[in-house]
Amino acid sequence: MNYARYITAVSAARKASPIRLLTELMQRSPPSLISLAGGAPNPNTFPFKTASISIGDGTTVEIGEDLMKRALQYSGSAGIPELLSWLKDLQKRLHNPPTADYKPEEGQMEICVTTGSQQGLCKVFEMLISPGDTVLLDAPSYPGTLAALRPLGCNIISVPSDRHGIIPKDLKEILSRWSPEGTRKPNSSLPKFLYTVPNGSNPTGTSLPEDRKKEIYQLARQYDFLIIEDDPYYFLQFSKPWAPTFLSMDVDGRVVRADSFSKVLSSGLRIGFLSGPKPLIDRVILHIQVSTLHTSTFTQLMIFQLLQQWGQKGFFDHVDRVIEFYKTQRDVMLTSADKWLKGLADWHAPAAGMFLWIKIKGISDTQHLIMEKALEKQVLLVPGRAFNIDNSQPSSYVRASFSLSSPSQIDQGFQRLAELIKEAAPNTEPLRNQE
Repeated sequence: MNYARYITAVSAARKASPIRLLTELMQRSPPSLISLAGGAPNPNTFPFKTASISIGDGTTVEIGEDLMKRALQYSGSAGIPELLSWLKDLQKRLHNPPTADYKPEEGQMEICVTTGSQQGLCKVFEMLISPGDTVLLDAPSYPGTLAALRPLGCNIISVPSDRHGIIPKDLKEILSRWSPEGTRKPNSSLPKFLYTVPNGSNPTGTSLPEDRKKEIYQLARQYDFLIIEDDPYYFLQFSKPWAPTFLSMDVDGRVVRADSFSKVLSSGLRIGFLSGPKPLIDRVILHIQVSTLHTSTFTQLMIFQLLQQWGQKGFFDHVDRVIEFYKTQRDVMLTSADKWLKGLADWHAPAAGMFLWIKIKGISDTQHLIMEKALEKQVLLVPGRAFNIDNSQPSSYVRASFSLSSPSQIDQGFQRLAELIKEAAPNTEPLRNQE
């Protein structure tokens, strides 16, 4: 693939930082090396000496003095080597990407650690988007993605979705505005990429099935656009086997995948990782070199120590326990929705994630209902227009999260929402259970 045609002039101009290269060289060097080059502070002057972190299974993660000195020091911009190695093995087991054994220039899969997947996505967007470029987005979309894209001056085209995610025939119809041959033109207006959250999409909870992914990937090949696979809820899929990912289908090296530990290990530690073709991931690393330098060495080592103790089996056992929690929470919310909202609203059971996307009957726009009236009832949801590409457009939807509230709070919250709907749309009547 010709990756140069996707990269912005700013990204193409980035060069490796000599100081950052020295940092990574020092980390790979034997203890016998005498380095007078580094500008790193002396860790003996730091006040933190050791840490012992209790784990839920009764074990502990120990960070002794020597490891603590390293944890508090600068590290390589791509991530600490042992965590990168663990993550590569994980991706190979989960996705078996065809690009794993490609040559680097042919799109070999590379990985870098990011400060949460959001940082990685922002860096990817800034690498790819010049003002006036066209991008495709499944809608409604996560507001954080919209906030990252809008300042870049791109033309955002919404791709229609249903309860199973992006509709391939609608995507094909949108793409028919262009000729596939247009990709050979230097200033082509063809979309540069499709951004999608394929599992438990925020806010809709939709998950793309395998057959749709295959259709979408073939369209990406035909029209030569990249796929940004943002999958923060991959580890929160409620049924097995999990659907194959775009990364697992990527024979061309056109998929950049964003993963996150935020939903299963910690959201505050801010550990995410990007997987994708080396020519693109290398550009992201160059950007990290001159912005955050690297993700916190301490949090990377802490996560790695835990993953090393657990092994892959221990990690997946933990993921299964997390899934069981969220699946139970989802079922509680669905039960309460049936109890209070039947006849007042419509919804579909999410197959992954932590959200229920609810369409309120008789209400054309939920903005005023939620931002003012709902607070009076002491219940808070997110109005649907927050997820629109044009957030001035009305939406009859609201998003409810089942991640934090107790079963009684969920039930009481939906009771209050039902009262609110009946007051706002008096002609809408709930369905009564038939005895």
